[in-house]
Amino acid sequence: MFQYVIESDTGRKREVNEDCVAVLNRPNGLLLALVADGMGGHNAGDVASRVTVDELSRKFLEADDAAFETAEARKAWLSERILEVNRYVYEHAVNHIECKGMGTTLIAALIDGEDCVLCHIGDSRVYLIDSSVRLMTRDHSYVNVLVDNGEITQQQAEDHPKKNWIMRSLGTEPEIEREMHRFSLAGIPYLLICTDGLSNKLSEHEISSIVRSQASLAQKGKALIRLANEHGGEDNISFVLMKPRGEEV
Repeated sequence: MFQYVIESDTGRKREVNEDCVAVLNRPNGLLLALVADGMGGHNAGDVASRVTVDELSRKFLEADDAAFETAEARKAWLSERILEVNRYVYEHAVNHIECKGMGTTLIAALIDGEDCVLCHIGDSRVYLIDSSVRLMTRDHSYVNVLVDNGEITQQQAEDHPKKNWIMRSLGTEPEIEREMHRFSLAGIPYLLICTDGLSNKLSEHEISSIVRSQASLAQKGKALIRLANEHGGEDNISFVLMKPRGEEV
């Protein structure tokens, strides 16, 4: 069983929330968590993120059980569906001038018991939180290219003025390079999937302090939003905070 809380806040500076978040459950317990952070066009980022989440949600709920029988099958299903949704969002942008150039980041986590298959595009993030905080994704960003080339350090990347320049997004090109992961949630108290509106505002220590507190899951969610806004709230703030082994739903 899973406990989870979903939060999505416009923040203090933006007029439109271009994030979209959802958690879907199938009768057999299979779960799909989606976090998308849209950008581009005349506020069309909200269209890109919403269409992406809606299309993946529909495909997940309509799929046959056979598509998810093994971890490899789940990975293949997720990878192929994201290719299809990328093409769908891209063609929508081509056919609607007001949506030209729109795209979105995406984290899609397909969870079966303790097994998690993950697709990652952009700079939204996944953290596993127990006694430490482990970042399970690597931002597809300009500054990480600089780090990889040895031009700046990881520490310099955290405060770089072009930190938010992403090199990969869903819907901006007819084909998409996506990063796939698989890992176990065994023994992990918390899974956090978030947009950069949260990860840019809170340190890993601040995230850990709130998530590992004695507050309820709902209170933890509100506390994360509140602190991100107190730190400026320049961007939309969205996340799914999950307790994989929770006894309550």
